[in-house]
Parts: sequence; C-alpha cells; structure tokens
Amino acid sequence: MSRLAARQPARRRGGVGPLIVLGLFALVPALGLYALFVWSSSKIDDNEAAPPPPTTIVAPPQPDEPLNNAMLTFRRMPALVSRGLNVDQFVTDIAPFLTTINDRSCVAVSVDGNVVGTANGNLAVIPASTEKIVVAAVALERLGADHVFTTTAVSAAAPSGGVLEGDLVLLGGGDPLLSSDWYPTSGLERRPVFNPTSLDALADQVQAAGVTQITGAVLGDGSRYDDEFFAPGWGNGVAGLEAGPYDALMANDARVLGEEQRGNNPNSAAAREFTRLLRDRGVTVAGDAGVGLAAEFGDAPHEVASIQSVPLAGVVAEMLTNSDNNTAELLVKEIGLGAAGDGVGTREAGVAVMTEQLQAWGVDTTNVVLSDGSGLSLDNRLTCDAILAVLQRTDPADTIGAALPVAAQTGTLADVFVDHPVAGRLLGKTGTLNNPPFNQDPPAVKALAGYLPVEGGGAVEFALVLNGPTISDQSEYRPVWTELADGLDTYPSGASPAEIGLR
Repeated sequence: MSRLAARQPARRRGGVGPLIVLGLFALVPALGLYALFVWSSSKIDDNEAAPPPPTTIVAPPQPDEPLNNAMLTFRRMPALVSRGLNVDQFVTDIAPFLTTINDRSCVAVSVDGNVVGTANGNLAVIPASTEKIVVAAVALERLGADHVFTTTAVSAAAPSGGVLEGDLVLLGGGDPLLSSDWYPTSGLERRPVFNPTSLDALADQVQAAGVTQITGAVLGDGSRYDDEFFAPGWGNGVAGLEAGPYDALMANDARVLGEEQRGNNPNSAAAREFTRLLRDRGVTVAGDAGVGLAAEFGDAPHEVASIQSVPLAGVVAEMLTNSDNNTAELLVKEIGLGAAGDGVGTREAGVAVMTEQLQAWGVDTTNVVLSDGSGLSLDNRLTCDAILAVLQRTDPADTIGAALPVAAQTGTLADVFVDHPVAGRLLGKTGTLNNPPFNQDPPAVKALAGYLPVEGGGAVEFALVLNGPTISDQSEYRPVWTELADGLDTYPSGASPAEIGLR
C-alpha cells in the first residue's frame, strides 16, 4: 500500500452531516421571514383608517429580461454543497503525493476548475503524447467538431464509353483515417484504426461512375500540405515506426497490401493501393501509380468520385483513444492551413496557431514550446498548469473527455488500474517516451492527464508529467501512477453530489 493510500481517510458516504447543513440553509431564511412578520405586525394600528385609493392609475414597470442561466438552482446545489464540504479535505489528502514529485517533473490537480494542489506546475517538461490534448482542443476550436476531410478522385475530362483518357488523380484532403477495408483488422498496428474512411468505397464510386478503363495511371496528390513527412526532433527509431511518413494523402498509414514495408512516399503508396482496388473491381489501369497534381487539369477538373471522413469529433476520438501519432501530425497541418498566407498546411504554421490559441484562452505560454503534434519531438515543452488549463475548458462528457481512454477498459489505459477503484471511471491521456541511453539527457517521459468524474456531477482534473532517466520503466512509474490514483479517489471523502441530491 502506498504512503498516500495509508493516510487517506475513510469515506463517509451518506450520514447526517449534509442533512444538518441543508437544514441550516432552510432555517436561516425562515427565521428572517418570521422576524419580518413580527416587526410588520407591530407597526399596524387596527383602528387606523385605510389610506384613500389613488386617483390615478400608474402602469407597473416592465420586468427586465429574465436571466437565461440561473446563478443558483436546485440542480446545481448538490454539487456546490458537496464541493464545499469536501475540497478542503481533498487539499489535505492530496498534499502528501505532491511532495513526492522530483524537480524535473510536475503535477497539477483541480476540482471543477478550482486548483487544489500543484508541484512544479509551471515547470517546462517534455510532455510526450499528453500534447495531443492541446492538439484536440485547438483543432475543435479552430476547425469545429463538424469539420470533415474530403478525398477526391479527379480527371481532366469525364469518362466516355467507360474509358477515362489520361490519368486519374487521387487528391488528398488531409484525412488521417483513410483506410482500405483490410487495414483495421490486419494486426499491423497495436491499436487498430477506428472510425475509418473507406478507400474501398471510393473505388466502388469510380466503378459506379462507369469507368472500366484508365488509359493513364493513378497519381497521388498531397499538395494540400507541404512535403515534410517526418517532424524534426524525434528520437532514434521513431520515424517510420512510431509515426510517418504522412501527407495530405495517406492511406493505411502509408501501407499497401502485399508490400512488407510502409511506402517511402505516402502519396505514391496511396496511389498504388487505389490502383490495386480498382483492378480488383475489373477496372483496367494502363500505367504505374505515382505522384501528380490535380492542378495540371486546370481550375475545374472533372470529379469522378469523392468520400468524406467522419466529423472531426470522431477523428479526435481515434487520436486520443489510440494515441495515433499520424492523426495528430495531420491535424496540426490542417490547423495551420493557410495561416502563412500560401494556402498550404505546415507543421510550423500549425504549432504557431496552437500557441496563439493557448494565449487567447489565457494560458501562460512562457515555458511552452510546441514543435509537433504527436508529442514525439524531444523539443516540445509544456507545463502541467497549461495542460490542466486546457482540461478545465471542457469536462468528461464533452468531446475531449469522452474520447480519452478509460482506465482498465479502452485504448492506452486498457491494462492500467485494472484492480484499482478508479477502474472504469478515470479518463486519461497517457504519454511515453523512451530515450536511450538512459544516463544521458533528454530524459524519458511517462505522463497521465485527464479526469476522474464525481458521481452526481463535477470532476477532478489532473495533469502528471514525469521526466527522468528511467521513468518509463513500469517498476518506476506505475507506483507513482497508483499513488496519484489513490489520492484522486479520496475525493469526495464526505457526501457526493448524488447523495446530497433530492430524492
């Protein structure tokens, strides 16, 4: 048992304490009304003549427009009373854990947006994949939850008699989840893509358009973004394995059925995969797949087929649950699309927009350095205060909260906290970086940030980022995570909002 678990107080679910508090709330206004009645009664003279009626009629004043959101309602009372009864105790309960954080790491904890404890909260740390929380929040803010990515097949002219003269260009729209139907079940990824956009369905559309022969080739066009396929600052062994190559046209994370390795260029790889799908449908393609530009067909190329992704909320869900690095990098480029005035999405423009948005939200970015979207870059720096501030803008039921892995159930937390009371309750984004050699900087990273919802309403928000030579080893970080979970689970130590609520 951890030190924190040994010190935590026994929970007092139910009991008479909250009833006494509610009784006092009801008694105070009752006493006031009674005093007013006694005072007014003493002023009345039963023999005094009634005042004469007014000779003119004065129209009553028009009422002000009513408030749309009540400051105090019965619905909110349980959460407010519960928080008032429990926050002070929570400050005491979480304090011992805060003292265990080393001087290279940070932690910050709040309840319903009110900070209850921090250690090195404004320290610049390497955040690893917890940076994806920032990517998700800014993408939803700037692009909107309903934003979709469109992949289009275009040609110079409409097919005639089933024959499409020249090339068919597959124009990428930045869709990170574009996948052939075989890919999600291929076992090639630790966590299979979900919410995919079917490349097979796009091939079906080309066939349905009557195309039976393409005299040219299928060419891939990723010109919506620049041609930086890997972000700088990644450690050894990351590029091509953990992420990349990626571009505005990417299918199956640059994989082609039957090829052992990812394609070096995601655009040509997608073209090869699409050629295979068309040939499987009986469409003859004369040329070999490659890279090309739809712009060469002029300002108004003929659209043969197109397909859209799920709305951005679903893309964010896939990114956060699976910690999908390619999705994060493409979202950063989409965020930066056009920000530099050239109409091309770049990593540099995207991270600049992200920093700008944090500042617009009032987040202190003094110690913040954003270099990529996945969190794989060793140049990234975030603070626990900044991560917590982003989490405080939403809640467990919103798009980001609902997309986070669930302890002992989903995503990167599927095998974590399995036998802990927070199993099935804690929602958290993990972060991991292994950076050998262990005895040299930069340090390894193990991070966890998210929510612990409170029964009946509200949540504890938390951000923990551990930096250290060997911190990514389970024997080192798991006890710290467990101690954090022990501390978070002490709230509320008294009555929960559900227990205080009206029955």
